Amino acid sequence: GYTRDTSFLAMVVDIVQELKQQNSNLVYVCDPVMGDKWNGEGSMYVPKDLLPVYRDKVVPVADIITPNQFEAELLTGRKIHTEKEALEVMDMLHAMGPETVVITSSDLQAPLGNDYLIALGSHRKTKADGTKMTQRIRVESPKVDAVFVGTGDLFAAMLLAWTHKHPNNLKVACEKTVSAMQHVLQRTIKSAKAQAGEGNKPNSAQLELRMVQSKKDIENPEIIVKATVL
Repeated sequence: GYTRDTSFLAMVVDIVQELKQQNSNLVYVCDPVMGDKWNGEGSMYVPKDLLPVYRDKVVPVADIITPNQFEAELLTGRKIHTEKEALEVMDMLHAMGPETVVITSSDLQAPLGNDYLIALGSHRKTKADGTKMTQRIRVESPKVDAVFVGTGDLFAAMLLAWTHKHPNNLKVACEKTVSAMQHVLQRTIKSAKAQAGEGNKPNSAQLELRMVQSKKDIENPEIIVKATVL
């Protein structure tokens, strides 16, 4: 999650390592919140000295990471212009430690068109005989024209839950995660527009995620977004 402090990050690493010593089955999800792209230009909204701590200390102890495209580029030092380059960047991130890498959003062109946002996922498992097996997927979800707070937290939490339920099927885990997100966002935008009144733009308070109202969709989402296996 979001922090601006390197010593706090270092403490997170210490705690994760200590907990994993006590329970080797513990799963740590890291959302390396550092920045994003606006109109194609990326910029960091945390101090630059957090990048090496994320790259060298935090990511190596994570089981699952959920960077956006800009954060994935920061962590690897590689720019992404194509899906092929995105897959290569995810391989580089796997090599740093995490078994599961999900680039939560990107500015890549979606096959379904400009109204869709692409997320990419990669799950790498080492089988008993030592060979590595990688499952890669693409998810295209409809864009929602509003700025929400907390979507990254909700995504990371649900990805943890659904990968726990479907440990060897990233496709199903991502379909359930993204579908639940869509249910929450659509309910939120509908409610916010009703509160704002016709012709008015909803404010940030009205756009607060309708989590409680979406309990059933979070627990058992109807699959409305399908993933493509690459």
